[in-house]
Amino acid sequence: MPIPDYQTLMLPLLKLLADELPHKTKDAIESLAINLNIKDTDRQKLLSGGQPIFNNRVGWARTYLKKAGLISSPTRGILEISERGKAVLSNGPVTIDNSFLKQFPEFLKFQNYKSEDVKSLPVKPTNETDDKTPEERIDIAYQMIRQSLAQEVLDTVRNLSPAFFERLVVELLVKMGYGGSIKDAGQAVGKTGDEGIDGTIKEDKLGLDIIYIQAKRWQEGNVVGRPELHKFVGALAGQGAKKGIFITTSSFTKEALNYSPKNEIKIVLINGDELAQLMIDYNLGVSPQRHYEIKRIDSDYFEEG
Repeated sequence: MPIPDYQTLMLPLLKLLADELPHKTKDAIESLAINLNIKDTDRQKLLSGGQPIFNNRVGWARTYLKKAGLISSPTRGILEISERGKAVLSNGPVTIDNSFLKQFPEFLKFQNYKSEDVKSLPVKPTNETDDKTPEERIDIAYQMIRQSLAQEVLDTVRNLSPAFFERLVVELLVKMGYGGSIKDAGQAVGKTGDEGIDGTIKEDKLGLDIIYIQAKRWQEGNVVGRPELHKFVGALAGQGAKKGIFITTSSFTKEALNYSPKNEIKIVLINGDELAQLMIDYNLGVSPQRHYEIKRIDSDYFEEG
C-alpha cells in the first residue's frame, strides 16, 4: 500500500505497542512497514533533506501519541504503551488522529505551544491553518518541529550521566560567550566542592569576574523550590560571589521564580525547556538538517530612470 499519512499511522503504532513490551523505535518502524505491506520502493522515497518519508511519518505519529500520553519513552529510543494508551485501545477506536487526541489536556497544551519569538502564531495542525498566509504556515510548522526537537533534546539530557551533564552545561555557557575556552572553563567546573555550588566559569575571556553554577539534572515533575535557591545564594555569599546561574532539567516552583535575594547577589534561573531551546539556538547536541530561503521581490531593482 502507499505510505499512509502520519495520522493514519497513529492507531497501527499504538496497536503494535499493545504487547506492553519495550520496542526500539527502529524496530517499530520495520514492524509497521511489514504489517502495512509498505513496498520497498516506497520505503526508499526520501524527503528533500534525505530522511525516508515513511520513517518521518512514523516519527510524527510517535510524537503526537507521546504528547497525548498514550505512549511513553522510558529511555532513549525505546517506546512503550502507557496505561492511557491501553485504555484507549480497550474501547476499540476505528481511527486515532489529531481530533481524537484533543480530548487529552496534555495534547491540547502541546498544540497551543507558543514561542517567545512568535507569540501570535499558535501551533495547530496544518488543516487548521487555512486562514494563515504561506509565511505564517511555514512559521507554524517550524515551531512545531522545533518544539518536538526541544522535547527530544530534553528527554536525552535527563538520561545523561552527571559528569556528561556538567560538561554539557560548560559547553553551552562557552558557546554563549562565557568562560573563554572549553579548556579554561572545564578546569573550573567541579573543583569547588562547596555545598550548593557545582562549579564556576569566567564571565568573559579575561576572567574579570566569576559566575558560580548550580546544575540539577532532575526528572520532570521534580521541581526546584525556593529552599534550593536559598542554599545556592547562601553558598554564593560564603564565597563572596555576586553572580550565579541555576540550571535544571525540570522546572521551578512559583515561589522560586518570585524569589529575589535581598543582598547584591544576582541569580539567573534556567529551566529544562529554556535549556533545550538554548542548546538548539547554539547548535549544541543538534545539527542543521536543511535550509530554506524565502525571497521577496527587490522593488528597487525594477525602478527605471
